[in-house]
Amino acid sequence: MKIGIDTFASAGGRSGIGVYLLQLLKRIPQKEQFELFGWDYDRYVYTEAARHCEYISRCRFNGRTANTLWHLIRFPDFALSRRYRACFFPAAHQRIPHAFPCLSIGTVHDMAGYWGTRKTRESLGLIRMILPDSLRRLDRIIAVSEFVKQELIDLVNVKESKITVIPNGVDTSVFYPRPRNEESVVLIQPFSFRRPYILYAARIDYPVKNHGKLIQAFAIFKERTRYPHRLVLAGSDSKNAETVKAAAASSRYRNDIFFTGHFPYTSLPELYAGADFVVYPSMYEGFGLGVLEAMASGVPVACARAASLPEAANHAALYFDPHDVEEMADRMVDLTDRELARSLSQKGLERAKAFSWNDCAEKTFSLIRDA
Repeated sequence: MKIGIDTFASAGGRSGIGVYLLQLLKRIPQKEQFELFGWDYDRYVYTEAARHCEYISRCRFNGRTANTLWHLIRFPDFALSRRYRACFFPAAHQRIPHAFPCLSIGTVHDMAGYWGTRKTRESLGLIRMILPDSLRRLDRIIAVSEFVKQELIDLVNVKESKITVIPNGVDTSVFYPRPRNEESVVLIQPFSFRRPYILYAARIDYPVKNHGKLIQAFAIFKERTRYPHRLVLAGSDSKNAETVKAAAASSRYRNDIFFTGHFPYTSLPELYAGADFVVYPSMYEGFGLGVLEAMASGVPVACARAASLPEAANHAALYFDPHDVEEMADRMVDLTDRELARSLSQKGLERAKAFSWNDCAEKTFSLIRDA
């Protein structure tokens, strides 16, 4: 039985979906015949993780639109030519065919195209017209959280019987507590971070990731405490990043706000471990991997009471209304209490243990076999 795995829309392993795919490929069963297909320039990213899998280059033209059309028009003939018994789409909410000549299984990480200000012209024209029917045509769907499962039912009218919730994992061999010395500077090439600092690791995407409100809350935190903390915003520029940077530039505490730009994922564990605490104010997350990575690093977390974040963090974080900068600042002040921070750190470590990539991969490949 030959099973195809679509590596498109995974950003060469650099996005959250890319991390998800790489973690699965590292644990891919060898008793079945899996074959990968995607951009030619991603070949070695994924074959390094799954050395025994053949990689088929497809879609000569770069860009989302061209690749979407390839899935809609060319995929059926491609799947037939490769004689796939089944095909797995790790980014089914972003790139998916409309017709399937074989069994089809897809993972949905979020339904951001349907959410508030994420409804771009492309979303309205393509996602909201074609994607719902494509998702309903899948034989099985993996939702990364109960929150996403409910969105699939409510927004797309997917039958509940088709959906299985399989949460993502956290790599605790990479994200773990590191010794906290008294050094005032954390060196993570090519950066130098002065401690103490507060961290938010997410792409700069306004208003969804809510950096603007965090910048306002940070100013309130500084005025109340007079503490020397800095705010580190680690992530590449995305939609309306200039709005966020303008807000930081106009802040009274602009000299204490640091943008890293794209931050290497391999260095992220050290960045988490050096933080006093993590604030995650995002208004929409399908899973909340950043919260769990912080917890696995032994760092206390405050996060928004929104979307899937309470499902991920459970009782191991402090919560705030993502629209209320005063409440956000209150939670930041609370986390300067050493006893509370220590307690949350321990709860976070226990919570992170509930999310294993081994468990995620085992359940995912078992579902593919069962389908």
